[in-house]
Amino acid sequence: AGQSLGSMHYNNGFGDEEDYMIQEDEWDRDMLLDPAWEKQQRKTFTAWCNSHLRKAGTQIENIEDDFRNGLKLMLLLEVISGERLPKPDRGKMRFHKIANVNKALDFITSKGVKLVSIGAEEIVDGNIKMTLGMIWTIILRFAIQDISVEGKIQQFKQNRILKNIERLPPTGMSIWKDGLALCALIHRHRPDLIDYAKLNKDDPMGNLNLAFEIAEKHLDIPKMLDAEDIINTPKPDERAIMTYVSCFYHAFAGAEQAETAANRICKVLGVNQENEKLMEEYERLASELLEWIRRTTPWLENRTAEKTMVEMQRKLEDFRDYRRMHKPPKVQEKCQLEISFNTLQTKLRISNRPAFMPSEGKMVSDIASAWQGLEGAEKGYEEWLLTEIRRLERLDHLAEKFRQKASTHETWANGKELILSQKDYETATLTEVRAFLRKHEAFESDLAAHQDRVEQIAAIAQELNELDYHDVAAVNQRCQRICDLWDQLGTLTQKRREALERTEKLLETIDQLFLEFAKRSAPFNNWMEGAMEDLQDMFIVHTIDEVQGLISSHEQFKATLPEADGERQAILGIHMEVQKISQSYGIKANLINPYSTITTEELLAKWDRVKKLVPQREGSLQEELARQHASERLRRQFAVQANLIGPWIQTRMEEIGRCSLEVGGTLEDQMTQLKQFEHVIVTYKPNIDKLEGDHQLIQESLVFDNKHTNYTMEHIRVGWELLLTTIARTINEIETQILTRDAKGISQEQMHEFRSSFNHFDRVQCSFRFLYSRFSDSYIMEFARIMMLVDPSATGMVSFQSFIDFMTRETTDTDTADQVVASFRILAADKPYILVEELRRELPPDQSEYCILRMAPYSGPGGLAGALDYTAFSTALYGESDL
Repeated sequence: AGQSLGSMHYNNGFGDEEDYMIQEDEWDRDMLLDPAWEKQQRKTFTAWCNSHLRKAGTQIENIEDDFRNGLKLMLLLEVISGERLPKPDRGKMRFHKIANVNKALDFITSKGVKLVSIGAEEIVDGNIKMTLGMIWTIILRFAIQDISVEGKIQQFKQNRILKNIERLPPTGMSIWKDGLALCALIHRHRPDLIDYAKLNKDDPMGNLNLAFEIAEKHLDIPKMLDAEDIINTPKPDERAIMTYVSCFYHAFAGAEQAETAANRICKVLGVNQENEKLMEEYERLASELLEWIRRTTPWLENRTAEKTMVEMQRKLEDFRDYRRMHKPPKVQEKCQLEISFNTLQTKLRISNRPAFMPSEGKMVSDIASAWQGLEGAEKGYEEWLLTEIRRLERLDHLAEKFRQKASTHETWANGKELILSQKDYETATLTEVRAFLRKHEAFESDLAAHQDRVEQIAAIAQELNELDYHDVAAVNQRCQRICDLWDQLGTLTQKRREALERTEKLLETIDQLFLEFAKRSAPFNNWMEGAMEDLQDMFIVHTIDEVQGLISSHEQFKATLPEADGERQAILGIHMEVQKISQSYGIKANLINPYSTITTEELLAKWDRVKKLVPQREGSLQEELARQHASERLRRQFAVQANLIGPWIQTRMEEIGRCSLEVGGTLEDQMTQLKQFEHVIVTYKPNIDKLEGDHQLIQESLVFDNKHTNYTMEHIRVGWELLLTTIARTINEIETQILTRDAKGISQEQMHEFRSSFNHFDRVQCSFRFLYSRFSDSYIMEFARIMMLVDPSATGMVSFQSFIDFMTRETTDTDTADQVVASFRILAADKPYILVEELRRELPPDQSEYCILRMAPYSGPGGLAGALDYTAFSTALYGESDL
């Protein structure tokens, strides 16, 4: 019993299965059992049987008597194997009991177990040795073989159950006598139950009883041994010890398998959900792109020419808008669609999922074919447009030339016939008559110059007739009107010249006075108009000095008013002299000064207006001076607060930046510090609100500059919003890192190592490029593969979250359909189906509902109402399915 086990590197006190058979043969020869061992086996085996029989609602009291009729023995085998045995005989005769025991022994034999010297008669007769040997055989087959089959107890080590006792001395069964080995088993998997460091090796009784009590209370392992028997027996019974220790394996291994199974299912379902979202997004983008191509292609294939140049240019502009604005985004969408499709296929291949097959007509090749058709329709469309435009341009050029010359001539000739026909000279003054005569001479010169234009208009109209212009009728009609009017103007011009020459010398008397009046009234009128403009001019000033400068200029203007009043009186005297001469000589013509349009009424009215505007201007300047004093107070008030708040915001930003780059503390410590920063920032908000109020007063006062501070309200707002965004984003990044660390099982030391590595590569980016240039081709290809994982969009930037995902993903195993089926089988307690309540108990809510929605009803034998087929569901995750 104390020899080593195969490939094991430590002695755990158990022998090989062949050793037990040898021991069994020894019992057959000796026909006796050590009394101490018998007592231990009786107690241990009875407790072990009851731990399984209680699942069927029964138990045994005396192991050699309660199995004599074979009924509870058959029930025990059904419970521990999960299989149905033949129907037992219900009679109470000896042969009925022997028949039931034989059915149990036959079942044991059918499981590949060789029974040595154990017969049904000995069990029925209550032979304690044979009964204990039979129970040991059952334990060996159904409790211990699960461990030994996978490598002679090696599975214990793989599941870390005995890992804590590797350092114990290889002394066979004696390692269990001080109780430390049992406590080490419990502490390894449930450190919350036992503090192994506080155990005393010199207190074996306390250690053993502590292990027995905790195992029974917290692990549902019944007490099968007595501490006194183990301590007082020189060599504890190996079978009793193995039976009890095997219960720890099943207790710990079952919990670990359930946790592993649930984690595997959550991981598989998470990958599947993400892939489904990518598939749906591809289908949507492909549909939108194909629909755009379907709408655009007919438009590009249309070669119907328009009649006018404007309409053809509109078509060309539409085409250029299509090339500049509409097509480039679609080119980008097509490229992104191909990248998304390749990325999705890569993810499916990496996760052992089947390749994604888009809907009919939405393959990448279908999109490329449709795009090729679009390019074919587009080819030559612009060339056709330009050819048509050049063809129409020739005709439009001549038509436009005709229209321009005709419009110019018509504009010039408009009203000329009426002017030449009027007799305004009959009531005109001498000055007017002379002016009419000079104007008429100029008109005659102008008329002669227009002779060439009329001839050109006629020639262009003739060419348009020859080229069959589409609107030639309108051209001919317009040309005829121009020629008829030209002949009429020649006749009227000759008649008017003769009339003006007869009237030229009628009026000469008051010409000099009118001329003098014009020379003096015009400058004075201009001075008054300029003065009124200046007095009414809206002034915009921003400082007190500017207002005071305007007040000084106004005082200088007031000093010039007496001199201006003297000039006004002299001009009015000239007008009175003209009136006196007109009355004295009886002139009836309406005498109007030909040299000036200014009247004495206008001069008087403007002078009165100037005198009223002077005090109004003076009042406005005084009001503006008072307003500028008030604005200066507002500037200073705003500057005092802004010069405090601006540096405060910058200081908080620097504190947050330093906190986010620290590596020494834990993520929780960083979160606590950031929360404190956030509280300080929130409590500072009233200062920002007060500054906003002062800024509102400044805006209402139309103050736009402030020499007392470099901070504007926009600067403060942007800095404040950036501060709020930075603290929120930094807190979110820390929360994400905590979630990533907890979800992926990353220790705090690993997280610090990841952060240090990430910051290091960020600092040495330039030197890393130099080293990268010296790598071999294989290293370069591996680096490119890693960059495709951490930076699929090729942005040149790698986030810390992507870096963590890559580092953890590189060490994880790839899931398979068989692993998922095995995981579901563990959650379903070895049933071929799983119930809704089991899914909701074992899985998170969102993923349990995901499974319930997609799992088909179980149609196999023995299914309950509402049973779901997890095998088909798991297979569908890795095969062709609509999931």
